[in-house]
Amino acid sequence: SLPPLRARSLAAPGYALALTLAVTAPLLTPGYLLLRDAVSTPRSYLSDFALGLSQAAPRALPQDFAVALASAVLDGGVVVKALLILGLWLAGWGAARLAAAVLPDAGIAGQCVAVTIAIWNPYVAERLLQGHWSLLVGYGCLPWVAATVLALRAHPPKWHSSSESASGALPECHFGAKVCALVFWIALAGLTPTGLILAATIAVACTLAPGDGRSRAFCGAVSLAAATAAALPWLVASMLGSEWADTTGAPGVTAFAARAEPGLGTLGSLASLGGMWNADAVPVSRTTLFALASAVVLLTIVAVGVPLLIRRRIAVPLLIVAAAAVILPALMATGPGLAALEAAIRAMPGTGLLRDGQKWVALAMPGYAVAGASAVVVLRPRVPAAATAAVCCAALVATLPDLTWGVGSRVAPVLYPPGWHAAAAIINADPRPVAVLPVDSMRSFAWAGDAPVLDPLPRWVRADVLSTGDLTIAGRTVPGEGARAREVQRLLVSGAGREQLAAAGVGWVVVEGSGSALALPVAYRDADLTVYAVGGDTPASPHRAVMLAAHGVWLGLLSFGLIGMLVLRLRRRPAQTPHTKGTTR
Repeated sequence: SLPPLRARSLAAPGYALALTLAVTAPLLTPGYLLLRDAVSTPRSYLSDFALGLSQAAPRALPQDFAVALASAVLDGGVVVKALLILGLWLAGWGAARLAAAVLPDAGIAGQCVAVTIAIWNPYVAERLLQGHWSLLVGYGCLPWVAATVLALRAHPPKWHSSSESASGALPECHFGAKVCALVFWIALAGLTPTGLILAATIAVACTLAPGDGRSRAFCGAVSLAAATAAALPWLVASMLGSEWADTTGAPGVTAFAARAEPGLGTLGSLASLGGMWNADAVPVSRTTLFALASAVVLLTIVAVGVPLLIRRRIAVPLLIVAAAAVILPALMATGPGLAALEAAIRAMPGTGLLRDGQKWVALAMPGYAVAGASAVVVLRPRVPAAATAAVCCAALVATLPDLTWGVGSRVAPVLYPPGWHAAAAIINADPRPVAVLPVDSMRSFAWAGDAPVLDPLPRWVRADVLSTGDLTIAGRTVPGEGARAREVQRLLVSGAGREQLAAAGVGWVVVEGSGSALALPVAYRDADLTVYAVGGDTPASPHRAVMLAAHGVWLGLLSFGLIGMLVLRLRRRPAQTPHTKGTTR
């Protein structure tokens, strides 16, 4: 059996893994995650789309680059599902580590409450249903970023040359390992631009914590340098983009505003980590007054722990960020807030990233998690810690019961019909630009469930797939950035012939579903889709080398951080000697 200390060290990550599997168990079955914004395919390629050189705004960088690399070794469906499961597990385990760093006296009981708050909440449920798997990876990095920066602030640097103990063991907290860890967690969160901004915000906020370790300037400089380097893929793509940069996301501001849930209002919904803009991507329990029970349980646990955290001071920056992460999105959902955000987006198109206000509520999670652990400490004089933790964890789970088993089986893998494999193989053999019908970016496939999904084709072929990026929300169309794709689709809808389409640079036309037949040569046809051969082409982007270099910086940052963190931590592990072996108490 494991020694008691070793068993206790595995308790929190083990509990986090159990909760994670309770949520994601359906993803362990064969198939591909295909749900709204979540698209996985057997293989992805380093196409212009994956490098951010298509006409769409670079919202999925370097995520698509990373999946393209990984799917050359593993099936792409496995890659995406594994990263999603990893993200949730990291959220829970990281919350436990953060609680242990801020509140050592909370013990395993407090850590388990922190784990439950991090994993079992409406934010996780709603982002799962929206298909934001890479955002959840960034979400899972937040407590690790916070714990790492707080460790840098709290402890003076210790170097190999002067820090060996009498037994020859290196100290537990090594400065270099912590710096590498910070770089790694920020780069991993940077799978998506939103995740990177979340991680950088938490890192900078934690530099303000009191401590006698590394200076605030040093911690802030390392955090911002790592974040800037990790952002190069989408920063460079934004600078190189021309067509999409002339448009704005302003028409979608109202559609993407945070939404009030029953009995809570917008502020209450956000404070309870809910309020997703898409009412169809919400667990059933949050569509009734039962949402009020969930909010009361979560906010009561957090409120009990906050006074102690304020007195401890080190977690105050996390509490301030949590409050801002609730209040600011609520203000953004008001009339004046929407008007101000729309004006900002029209003036600076890149700020369209802000329009989904509810996603920033993720910043509240680290503060909420440590407050939950603090509640155990506060109540310990009256209630045993184990009893408090058991009641808190059970109440959190019971008031969001439909998060279990893939949010009530709504997050589950599907299998592609054989025709999709055949069509992708045909296009990949001659990768010319592809135009797709119907014209909407979202698709409804009978074999993929009831929820709509982004077109999988751009992530499955080597060729550039022309897409407008238009979205229809509540009967209103939010225009995307693809002006060239919109012109090509106009030609298709108007019945343009092969010569016109080829002159417009179209190599293939794919009609998904039972669309009307076109007067074009058929390369493949079945009940699910038809591939037409046109033969046109466009020159390759001249910026591929630049974008590959930008992505290489991100990959190097990720690799450097991970390898450095692991190597330095392994080097400082105390070796068992005859004097120390078996003496742990």
